[in-house]
Amino acid sequence: MPGFLIRFAITVAGVALAAWLVPGIALRGTGTLLAAALLLGVVNAVVRPLIVLFTLPLTVVTLGLFLLVINAAMFGLVAWLLPGLGVGGFGSALLGSLVVSFTSWLGSWYIGPNGRVELMIVQR
Repeated sequence: MPGFLIRFAITVAGVALAAWLVPGIALRGTGTLLAAALLLGVVNAVVRPLIVLFTLPLTVVTLGLFLLVINAAMFGLVAWLLPGLGVGGFGSALLGSLVVSFTSWLGSWYIGPNGRVELMIVQR
């Protein structure tokens, strides 16, 4: 449970940062922010793997760059499903998904696979 809460907090920070940095993304409040982060996690866990599987040939041909389009589409899907989150277009969705992905990557860098902050001690 602590791992889920930490990853959820990282996603909330990523969505908030995307709304603050990207001009075409608008949030209507804290409740919308929390709902967007939760819905983004559900969409990325359920819908995204199916879309990646169905578009695998196109992803291979583009050497993985089509995954950026898929991430933007998932961000746009969350905005379409959630009335309080507005995305101005594909460019805004792409930049927003990049900000959320970078924030999640940076946050996950500090936590271990168990979802805890871990300290590694290397002795020489």
